[in-house]
Order: sequence, then structure tokens, then C-alpha cells
Amino acid sequence: MARVISYREALNEALRQEMRRDPKVFLLGEDIGVHGGDFLVTAGLLDEFGEERVMDTPISETAIIGLAVGAAAMGLRPVAEIMFSDFFGTCMDQILNQLPKLKCISGGRINLPLVVRTSSGRAGYAGAQHSQSLEGWVARIPGLKVAVPSTPYDAKGLLISSIRDDGPVIFFENKMLYGVKGEVPEEEYTIPFGKADIRRNGEDVTIVATAFMVHEALEVAKKLEGNGISLEIIDPRTLSPLDEEAIISSVKKTGRLIIAEEATRLAGMGSEIAALVAERALDYLDAPIKRVAAMDLPVPFSPVLENYVLPDRTKIEAAVMEIVG
Repeated sequence: MARVISYREALNEALRQEMRRDPKVFLLGEDIGVHGGDFLVTAGLLDEFGEERVMDTPISETAIIGLAVGAAAMGLRPVAEIMFSDFFGTCMDQILNQLPKLKCISGGRINLPLVVRTSSGRAGYAGAQHSQSLEGWVARIPGLKVAVPSTPYDAKGLLISSIRDDGPVIFFENKMLYGVKGEVPEEEYTIPFGKADIRRNGEDVTIVATAFMVHEALEVAKKLEGNGISLEIIDPRTLSPLDEEAIISSVKKTGRLIIAEEATRLAGMGSEIAALVAERALDYLDAPIKRVAAMDLPVPFSPVLENYVLPDRTKIEAAVMEIVG
């Protein structure tokens, strides 16, 4: 029987194995050492690797990314944790102008083998400053790779790939997934960037979903199967690079497309995917493209209002019924 562990444990195992394999890998971030990280992803690593490789930092995102950039430029492989992606605003100059551009403007002389781990999405009624999904914001920056794993298996494989990559990677971990369990091999393995996974084969509608929305879409697919509606669920796994061919191929088969993401509807990855399909597969569409996303509002603290603003399986199902009716 295959081993089953949580998304959180899969990330921890990836970090532990890569730190054992390569002494150049080290971790830095707020409360990642003694406390084990706000979401306990780095629990136990301080005991094994010590303070020089598991570094608790001040509460300064600018300092965290600045240190990581310098270390990577000198040949180390830092994995920096920004506790919430909402805090990218405080270090956005480095994310926008340093991480993705130093190799280019140095004529290829400076590589930045650096990973920025961060949490994303709803946090269970944590308010407007801790509940955003900024993956699409970062994915539009040339020079950055962006990973959005939705399963424990992908979390481990994509994190190992990210650490071994010679360029900067932004690694988004959805907060609702840390406790989700799945089959994960004990041995090391990698997952290539730009290779989507077909989570479920279907004939009637393509749903391109990311992170937690993958699980919501799968629940909708199970429910509607009994009604004779067959959904194909595409999980991009990385947003930059994006597996365009997998999306186009699926849409050509089903003739209908829904994009489900937790980010706001305006200027999200859903807009980019919709534009891609409009450019390359418009003649294959039998219905308008639908986007299921957050409202263009700050995420409220109130549980009732948070559920109203953010997407879920009910809203995905409604979108399906609208285009198959």
C-alpha cells in the first residue's frame, strides 16, 4: 500500500531531503526555526541542520528577500519563506526588479537559484490582508517561474524541482491544502515545470483549476457525473511556464471552458487563459468561456461575507450548468 502523508509533510520532506543532498541549500524566514513555521512546514529542521541553515529572521520581508538574493548570487541555494503572499508588497521591488532581471542585466554572469515559498488563498476568516491569491500578479513578471501545487505529491516534486532550478521560483502553497493527504513516494523525485496534469478525463466541459479549486472542481465532477455531465479537470501545476498545449487540446475535445481560481476575476490568470483559448481555439467553442473567481473586493473577515466573495464548488457547478444547458 502506498504511503499517505499530508501536503505539509510532503513539503517538509522535500526540504529535508534537499538539505541533506546539497549543503548549499539553506532556509530563512520568520519563525521557521524554533517555531517550525507558521504552518509547521519547517518543523524539526532546525534540530537536524542547525541555525546556520535554518535561519530565523527579523520581521522584514525586504531583509529576507535581500539576504536570499545576495546568497544566491554568491552560489548558495536559499529557500526563503514569506509567511503570507499578501506581504509581497513590502518586498515587491526585489521580486519585480531583482529576482527576475539580474541574470539578464548581468549578461548571464549572475544566476539566482532561489526559491520563495509563500502561502496563498483563503485562510479561514483571516481578513483582507491574509487571504489574497496573488499568483497571477507574480506570473506576469518575465524571468520568474511560478508553481501552484494542489496535491501532496505535486508539492514535494515541484518543490524539489524548484530548489534544483538555477533561476528564481515563486512557490505558492494554498492554506486550505496543508492538511490534505495523498500518496507520496519516500524517494526523491521531480516534476517538470510547464507540464499540466489531467486530474480527471471528461467529454463535456474543460475546467482549468488551480490549487484548492482543483479539489472543488473534482467534487463537482463527481456530483454531476450522476447527471450524465462529464467534466475534464486540468491542473496547470505551474503558471509560468504554462502548459498551453494541454489546455488547448482539452478545449478542442470538449468545446466548453471554465477557469476556476481563488484570485480576483479582474486581470487574473483566468483572463490570460481565456485569451489564450480565444486566440487559438475559438472555432472549437460551443459556449462562452466562464471564469469562476473571487469578486473584485478585499476579502472580508466575516465568515458569511468571505464565502460570498470567494469561489467554491457551488459557483463552479452553477457555471457548468449555465454552459451545458
